[in-house]
Amino acid sequence: MPVWLSRWVMFRSRSAVFAIVLLLLAAAPAAARSPDARTEHQRIVNYWTAERLRTAIPRERVVAPARQAPAARPDGKGPGGGGNGNVTGASWTKGGLILKASGKVFFTLGGSNWTCSGSVAQDSRTSYSLVMSAAHCAVDETTGEFATNWIFIPEYDSAPSRTCANTTHGCWTARALVVHQGYATAGSFNTQATVHDYAFAVVAEGGKTGTAQLDATAGSFPIQFGGVSAGDRLYAFGYPAAGKYKGNDLTYCAGPIFTDSWNDDLTWGMACTMTGGSSGGPWLASFDEATGTGVLSSLNSYGYSGVKNMYGPKFDHRTAAVYSSADAATANTVVP
Repeated sequence: MPVWLSRWVMFRSRSAVFAIVLLLLAAAPAAARSPDARTEHQRIVNYWTAERLRTAIPRERVVAPARQAPAARPDGKGPGGGGNGNVTGASWTKGGLILKASGKVFFTLGGSNWTCSGSVAQDSRTSYSLVMSAAHCAVDETTGEFATNWIFIPEYDSAPSRTCANTTHGCWTARALVVHQGYATAGSFNTQATVHDYAFAVVAEGGKTGTAQLDATAGSFPIQFGGVSAGDRLYAFGYPAAGKYKGNDLTYCAGPIFTDSWNDDLTWGMACTMTGGSSGGPWLASFDEATGTGVLSSLNSYGYSGVKNMYGPKFDHRTAAVYSSADAATANTVVP
């Protein structure tokens, strides 16, 4: 073979190898190959020392009713709660998916460290997972400031811990937080805020190895935007950490939902005594106690002073828009 032809063949071979390498790099998940993302993940994990986790403040939204609060009703059909086999705040002891795919959220906002609850929502990407929580656990409604140092710890109940390394599965950190403009620009925790009080955190690889996918590790729940009505029996879960609760125990309420007459019937209510720290915990329809499975249909949002109820937003087309945006996001996003 002539020398010039031999060199040409060698050049083409090397070019082919180089092209294959480029294709493989392009196909690799961005989160997996980005040293900046891995460094930021580790920085956030390191930030949450035992002391910071221990002293994080339960974030809650408790407001005064606009009108005189009616007397509590024991049948669970009105603004009061309890009765007829309904659960208004008990330890969840049956395991299942709800134990694994729900957990605690920690974050920094306004110069303070806070704690909320969250759950894993199904998504369409292999390189990222989605955690659903309340918008007030992701952004300040008065300033539009996004939370930082945001982490999710699934199955916290199984190993309440002082560090990420000692939890059951480890921690996942937010690459992006996605909320609706209606919440980010509300100006206060008013009616506009309550109807938009949902958020999705986009998390990449994490856990104890730093390379585990959240939904593959903990599982995830389907989500629906509508599909529930007043009188339907839903289950609410969270990690309340104020009052009689200590924040280490997955707690639940179960009973019929009703519309919040003090909020122009724009949000749902449920008889429930969970407190601060449970914010963002999921409300599940079609819940199966034997398997801990159900469909995400609302979440713990707010309460009224002196009233033993929990309230949550009605998931609708606006919630669907935030979810869809989160399913493609890699940076903090406010959805119009």
